Amino acid sequence: QIYIQRGLEPELAHEVAVQLSAHDALSAHARDEIGIHENTSAKPLEAAGSSALAFSLGALFPMLAILLSPQGYLTQSVALTGVLSLFGLGALSSYFSGTSMWTGAFRVTLWGIFAMLFASWIGSLFNVHV
Repeated sequence: QIYIQRGLEPELAHEVAVQLSAHDALSAHARDEIGIHENTSAKPLEAAGSSALAFSLGALFPMLAILLSPQGYLTQSVALTGVLSLFGLGALSSYFSGTSMWTGAFRVTLWGIFAMLFASWIGSLFNVHV
């Protein structure tokens, strides 16, 4: 039925299903019925490596701001550096994934700011002050 819905004549669809199932039934059913395909499957090592690199790069810039900023401007410097880093890394991520750099940059920046504000609010519940 899958191949008929894709436009094949019933006889040809039956023949395609028989031949694909005879060659590798599990792969044929996983691909055509469930949508699992080698090209779209998760790559856990690649995802872990890119996450580690992104977190390391994301921490590098605020850390440099901590080390290089005057004491009086430390909070503002780290916050501004963090927001600019989010924007830059969001754009970079979108560039490598082939999507809109502006959309990716704004999405990552807005959610990052939200996460920072939420973490700050949680800290205030426990009287943590920076």
